[in-house]
Amino acid sequence: MQIDPQEFLMNTYAPYPVTFVKGEGSWLWDDTGKRYLDLLSGIAVTSVGHCNPTVTKAITDQVGTLCHVSNLFKNQLAPQVAQMLNFLITGEPDLKGKTFFANSGAEAVESAIKLARRWGGGKRYKIITAHNSFHGRTFGALAATGQPVKQKNFYPMLAGFEYVEFGNIAQLEAACEDPEVAAVLLETWQGESGVICPSQDYIGQVRKLCDQKNILFMVDEIQTGLGRTGKWFGFQHFGVMPDVITLAKALGSGMPVGACWAKQEVADCFKPGDHATTFGGQPLAMSAVKATLEVMQDENVAEKAAQAGLYFYEKLQNINGIAHVRGKGLLIGIELQNQESAQVGRQLLQAGLVVNAVTPTALRLAPSLLITRQEIDLAIEIISQVLQADKVNAIS
Repeated sequence: MQIDPQEFLMNTYAPYPVTFVKGEGSWLWDDTGKRYLDLLSGIAVTSVGHCNPTVTKAITDQVGTLCHVSNLFKNQLAPQVAQMLNFLITGEPDLKGKTFFANSGAEAVESAIKLARRWGGGKRYKIITAHNSFHGRTFGALAATGQPVKQKNFYPMLAGFEYVEFGNIAQLEAACEDPEVAAVLLETWQGESGVICPSQDYIGQVRKLCDQKNILFMVDEIQTGLGRTGKWFGFQHFGVMPDVITLAKALGSGMPVGACWAKQEVADCFKPGDHATTFGGQPLAMSAVKATLEVMQDENVAEKAAQAGLYFYEKLQNINGIAHVRGKGLLIGIELQNQESAQVGRQLLQAGLVVNAVTPTALRLAPSLLITRQEIDLAIEIISQVLQADKVNAIS
């Protein structure tokens, strides 16, 4: 009897019965040779396309030079990448924020949690997050995640977290009256909950509140950062500057890498020995990040995402079967009309389109930021055909 190699993996995922073996730009190929238009990008990861030539060359050059060196020693690339990120975040070459490199978004959030507690000096340790937020699956990040359905099998959670309604400034004000609160941690758009958008003034109100209460404002830009929403970072749409920012996903074009950036006066709370990771900031990962950021700057991906997003929204809103469209740039949530998103997602996959059923009634799109108008038109055609066929089947 032949054994399926899949049986040797822990049963933590329920993958679609498709095995991808090749990617290029906005396209994926499975092991039968079938081609798919990818509107998910590995969940907002391959933002400059699959196997981007510039990133691929940087990685292959580095793998033949130096893959890894311990953080007991310096390497050339990590400081360069930290400086690049600092400029993209602040827009000022002389404003010195500092970055800790990790291996994932969850680890970046863990860094932010520890930094907030270190900043709190042992007296302030609580962190306020939002209901329906998502910050990762490691234990601290899971505790920060405002979704009991993801936490319930692992109780008790790490203490020190309180959750408020996303967008409700009055609830947040009340929670911040607690003198033990050290930080507020929010996403600018709640991607895992269906691309939920805050009101235009909410993020600014949070920044003002944190200033008044001397509380850190920490922003999770793991999904929304690096051009995804039509600006370099989601917080830039609201005219604020956070104290701490977490990044990952698109940062390395698929290489496992995350980052926690903080203003210098906050970052300096960490002392040698307070936090560490074996692989964070190693040369191979940093070569991918450096090349990715260079491509993003050269291609002006934020502006391209803004324009492509407007085009996508306009087309999607004219499709029967879509109740409404939300999001910003190329982070798009599609609320379906009386249809199950999982079923529609499977039908789209069969039709050669990769999307994500992010809630029972909503699909998430996060295509390459370099997606073309022709590729968007093709995606619209496939979505329209599938939804129309599903509607006809439902009526019959």
